[in-house]
Amino acid sequence: MPGPGPHSLGRPGPKPKNPGKMFKRIMGYVMKDYAVHYIIVIVCIILSVLCSLQGTLFLKELIDEYINPFILEGGEFNSGPLAHAIARVAVFYAIGVIASFVQQRLMIVVTQGTMQSMRNDLFEKMEKLPIRYFDTHTHGDIMSIYTNDIDTMRQMISMSIPQCFNSAITIVSVLTSMIVLSPWMTLVTIVMVFVMLGCTGFAAKNSGKHFVRQQKQLGTVNGYIEEMITGQKVIKVFCHEEAGMEKFGELNDELFDAASKANTYANALGPINAQLGNLSYVLCAITGGLLAINHIVTVGSVASFLTLNKSFNMPISQVAQQFNSIIMAMAGAERIFSLMDETPEVDEGYVNLVNVKKGQGGNLEETPERTGMWAWKHYHKASDTTEYKPLQGNVVFDGVDFGYTDDKMVLHDIRLEAKPGQKIAFVGSTGAGKTTITNLINRFYDIQDGKIRYDGINVNKIAKADLRRSLGMVLQETCLFTGTIADNIRFGKLDATDEEVVAAAKLANADEFISKLPEGYDTMLTGNGASLSQGQRQLLAIARAAIADPPVLILDEATSSIDTRTERIVQEGMDKLMHGRTSFVIAHRLSTVRNADCIMVLEQGRIVESGTHDQLINLKGRYYTLYTGNSIA
Repeated sequence: MPGPGPHSLGRPGPKPKNPGKMFKRIMGYVMKDYAVHYIIVIVCIILSVLCSLQGTLFLKELIDEYINPFILEGGEFNSGPLAHAIARVAVFYAIGVIASFVQQRLMIVVTQGTMQSMRNDLFEKMEKLPIRYFDTHTHGDIMSIYTNDIDTMRQMISMSIPQCFNSAITIVSVLTSMIVLSPWMTLVTIVMVFVMLGCTGFAAKNSGKHFVRQQKQLGTVNGYIEEMITGQKVIKVFCHEEAGMEKFGELNDELFDAASKANTYANALGPINAQLGNLSYVLCAITGGLLAINHIVTVGSVASFLTLNKSFNMPISQVAQQFNSIIMAMAGAERIFSLMDETPEVDEGYVNLVNVKKGQGGNLEETPERTGMWAWKHYHKASDTTEYKPLQGNVVFDGVDFGYTDDKMVLHDIRLEAKPGQKIAFVGSTGAGKTTITNLINRFYDIQDGKIRYDGINVNKIAKADLRRSLGMVLQETCLFTGTIADNIRFGKLDATDEEVVAAAKLANADEFISKLPEGYDTMLTGNGASLSQGQRQLLAIARAAIADPPVLILDEATSSIDTRTERIVQEGMDKLMHGRTSFVIAHRLSTVRNADCIMVLEQGRIVESGTHDQLINLKGRYYTLYTGNSIA
């Protein structure tokens, strides 16, 4: 199989490339379906900031026009104008509250909708990726993209972006008001702001690379945990608990180191900027006091300015605090879009294979003994008609060379022909290329040289989905999905009726044990059918292949992990399934080899012998050695 890919365990992750482009792409997702919502959110943020600013500026009016005249000049206090001013400010605050409420509600819709769209696109893309991608990426690391990386994006979209926009509007509006109130105090504030920005830049520079490493290492840890959960039985059988914990400790330490270094800078930034903000407040208070004493500004202006100073420093601190979330989101976005940008499985096939039912036209109407048959559609341009030509199941390998990488071939000049209804067995040492050959028939991988023909048609010209639907597979490791037994059998043909499900189960010898279950075919399966025995799971896999009624079968060591008694039951089911179909069998036990029409012996990616069991025994070559040594693997 291919070696580890770019997301394999232990490799440090790259820094985010082109953050500006990445941010633009994130916003593209947000605006794709929620542009109107986001525009309303922006309007609400502007209203909220301006309404809040009105309350702050009212402080100057309150002191200079109502409190100071009454205290300094004396006389009767007229509360009417003050009541009108307070009512005006109350209206502004009410508008601000409503705007904030609308903003929060809309951001929930925008955030969750964007995440839903992103998850859908991720899953859709994942389903279109070739098998090669999953061979070179750990499952836990892929799951980390769906969980951790998506969550960092959620935090950025729901909190960081609105907060930064709010802060930008606040800074602009407050700075304008501060300049109007006192240019001198504004100068003091700006000097301190540059100091705060310097600290923020220093922290961001040092924490950013560690946040990227943290996200990558988090995926590595999740991948290792997924492997350990899947392999718990093996771990306990070989008493590997201590070694597993030691390895996990190493990976967890690396995650701790990355997270610790990232958060050391990020978490220190808030308190530092807060203290610098307090220092700015004190310096502005001293400057304002001196200016007020010299009658350059009014006391109300100083009071309003000091409030604005807090309002000005606060958004800068808030933006600084959002840097870690933004950097983490950028690292997550890098991984998310990296998956989305993976090259999907290419399908240049144009020949369609269909399961034509009786009475649908073509020469298949003359097959009354079957309700349907796999065929390929042949369109005649001259007469504008479509003819259905039955698939016989003839498979030919003509000088096939293949390697998972171009510089290392694993199959060399493979030549074989499986005639309709024949049973072809592959035997040989582990790693000889047996499974690889079967993976080429259904085009899980494409060959480097030679041709594979299916009923005379180059498989490269057949639409992949049609090709694979016409090829039944029963693997050594059975995969059952959460759902009923009927649902799992119907996986081979989604529109199958209940009668077809039962018929397929009977053909596979699975009906007997299914009928004894309390809920029969409605029995729910979870955890890859953990409540069933290995043999029962294998019978369901055979039934799943049977319901598709394919002309060609691929059996990859389907009885290697079950006991001898269960093997007989499973073998009977497979024999029924193979009857009348072209079958490729990766042999593990002698019972699946002796009755094969042709046995292919592979060594180091080459077919070194071929023939029937008796012919190969008489040859006394490699097969003879394997047979007499009871070692067929």
